[in-house]
Amino acid sequence: MNELFDTVSQFLAKRPGLLPLVGLLLIIINLILHVVIGGRIWLTDSNLLLHIGLIAAIIGILLIKPLQ
Repeated sequence: MNELFDTVSQFLAKRPGLLPLVGLLLIIINLILHVVIGGRIWLTDSNLLLHIGLIAAIIGILLIKPLQ
């Protein structure tokens, strides 16, 4: 488990803006799916991608400074 955390932290330290960009991408995908499909499937009805994207973006922003 420690090796996994070390690998992930080294990966994110080299690419500090990657996690916020992934979060933003998930938010945009959620918006597109919501506009195209609407509330017909549980993924758009629950806004799962929106919530995961927000969490990923916030954690990514918070980790930029400590990982440098």
